[in-house]
Amino acid sequence: MRDEDLEAAASKAPAVTLGFWVIKILATTLGETGGDTLSMTLNLGYLLSSAIFLTILLAFVAGQVTARRFHPLLYWATIVASTTAGTTMADFATRSLAIGYAGGSLLLLGCVLASLAAWRAALGRIDADDIHSPRAELFYWVTITFSQTLGTALGDWTADTANLGYIGAAIIFAGMLALVAALHFRTRASKVVLFWAAFILTRPLGAAVGDFLDKPLDHGGLALSRPLASAALAAAIVALILVLPQRSGQHAPAAET
Repeated sequence: MRDEDLEAAASKAPAVTLGFWVIKILATTLGETGGDTLSMTLNLGYLLSSAIFLTILLAFVAGQVTARRFHPLLYWATIVASTTAGTTMADFATRSLAIGYAGGSLLLLGCVLASLAAWRAALGRIDADDIHSPRAELFYWVTITFSQTLGTALGDWTADTANLGYIGAAIIFAGMLALVAALHFRTRASKVVLFWAAFILTRPLGAAVGDFLDKPLDHGGLALSRPLASAALAAAIVALILVLPQRSGQHAPAAET
């Protein structure tokens, strides 16, 4: 196969490794503090903040789709944009629309399932490690954005409604992630289902940790500056991207012999 054909076939999503999940959790935590920075600290509100982050997200997704190969910094910038947009959109759905955490979570779960169903119907299969065509990329990023938004609603629901606090919520979601990991390594459960379950669960974990960092002391947080916490998280993500091996996922077609 020619070099240009191999480049076109290569996935533009990274291989799913332990490093992938570490960076993903940090990105979701940044999404919480970054989203709250605009909507709360700068007092722009959920709707305007969502519009700003969605505009940024669309620009990054366009960059992803038009790129010819996997670019780690571009990919993770798009993930961060999706999780900050997910933060403000979930807050808008559950608070401004007054449908509550339960209603918001059910609505967003329906959006995730509908996106996955449309993906399967259009392309015949769902493989988050093999993203190489524009249509697959669009389904990938739509599903990711819905899952980030759902994860935010789940995190807030668990921390606030169940009165578990941010640390309690983080422990619960970390335990659920450990269970998904055990199912991945010890059973024949669907890898697609387990991947998206883990992808969704990392978001409420990050939301709980992010809220713990920046919420007031009387609400169970550390009352850290949201902009400073966001900057520190962004620096940690960039450092890990540069230090940890970053390679694209599998190739779609087999190489010619």
